[in-house]
Amino acid sequence: MDYHLSEDQQAIVDMAQRFTAEQITPYAAQWDENHELPLETLEKAAELGFGGIYVNEDVGGCGLGRLESALIMEAMAYGCPSTSAFISIHNMAAWMIDLYGSDELRHRYLPRLVTMEHIASYCLTEPGAGSDAASLKTSAERDGDHYILNGAKAFISGAGSNDIYVVMARTGAPGAAGISTFVVEKDSEGLSFGANERKMGWHSQPTAMVMFDNVRVPVENLVGEEGIGFKIAMAGLDGGRLNIGACSLGGAQRCLDDAVNYVKERNQFNQRIADFQNTQFMLADMRTRLEAARALLYMAALKVTEGAPDKTEFAAMAKLMATETGSSVVDGAMQLHGGYGFLMDYPVERFLRDLRVHQILEGTSEIMKYVIGRKMVS
Repeated sequence: MDYHLSEDQQAIVDMAQRFTAEQITPYAAQWDENHELPLETLEKAAELGFGGIYVNEDVGGCGLGRLESALIMEAMAYGCPSTSAFISIHNMAAWMIDLYGSDELRHRYLPRLVTMEHIASYCLTEPGAGSDAASLKTSAERDGDHYILNGAKAFISGAGSNDIYVVMARTGAPGAAGISTFVVEKDSEGLSFGANERKMGWHSQPTAMVMFDNVRVPVENLVGEEGIGFKIAMAGLDGGRLNIGACSLGGAQRCLDDAVNYVKERNQFNQRIADFQNTQFMLADMRTRLEAARALLYMAALKVTEGAPDKTEFAAMAKLMATETGSSVVDGAMQLHGGYGFLMDYPVERFLRDLRVHQILEGTSEIMKYVIGRKMVS
């Protein structure tokens, strides 16, 4: 394994970091406070290729690997984990269409998705089907040259705002084998959205329920074949989990850097806080765990790109370690800030709120342990 980024990869990092410094970091607190989805910023990100990072080039994507994607997400999360994660989810949904959709479906939707003229949502979770996603109830019944969808999805990023919904619905018997995947357009008759959820974090993106009441979807909008929808959803999550882990790395790195700067400036007991051994031990522990999580995530990203046999469990390990470590590092950074860290004047409290959900979405930490452990004893 090469522990150094290639020249092209370093150029991607430099570009993403410049974009973050200029277009994300100065405005992230405003987006958070006003619950504002920064559509203009998303369009600018797409101009750099961030709307179709690992979508194939024949439909306008960049055709990059999962390590490059993780590097981009990590860089953008340094400014705003919520906005970076929103772009990650869009990329995951677009990739599912690209890899599994028909050529006609790909060319119909992806050119506008990679430019983020249209933005996509990933619709798997339901009110009664979270970690047990294969128990989903949303149905899709064949009716001539259409499928009729009924049911509801919960906790959907971009619901009501986004243009395209990649939906997992039941076309067959109970269980994973009875699930199929569909592309549903926002203006479909019978498609409606719930009120925006009042969330602890991720304020720069809307989250709501998506409801289907006899929504007619053309047969041509079936992604792949009937019965492979759960496989498609899980394949999407291998990459999505890497990206969410990368968002935790970027957010934690920002808070660690801020904490180092703060303790070097803050004086108590006639000396800098940075000069206390306890402070140095805390910082050393935070950095060590963050670097270890980063190394595991980069390794897992290479495995997913290569299609390695153990890619799924390594993606789970990477998400588990990166999200748990990220939240722990941010919590330590807040502790080092003392009372000031609890104020909205300092970014650390926003990062603490934004990173907490990373241990829940796209597979909880407990589900990640289950994925890893099940493979070990099978």
